[in-house]
Amino acid sequence: MRRAAVVQYHTSADSAGHNRNLIEEVLIELAARDPGGLDYQVFQFEDGTGFLHLAVFDGTADPFADCAADREFHRELEQRLATPPIISRAMLIGAYFGRNR
Repeated sequence: MRRAAVVQYHTSADSAGHNRNLIEEVLIELAARDPGGLDYQVFQFEDGTGFLHLAVFDGTADPFADCAADREFHRELEQRLATPPIISRAMLIGAYFGRNR
């Protein structure tokens, strides 16, 4: 069964760029390692400080457990945040990605 985690938060204006860079490092490491069973997307809101992470994964194991870039992302996350993160867990019903993906 596929599960999902959705995390939404805002950073301070002066931390948004650094936060985005750290996210990009996580994505680079995941692409290099290809942990399998994980779909991961991150969106930055138009206001520049809001972020939404969507991770859809198989099973119950943490797909980020062996990701050094993710550990670095979380290391000083609290100092970058302007609002506490809102974390929601869900089960995937279905998905549509279009034909020209």
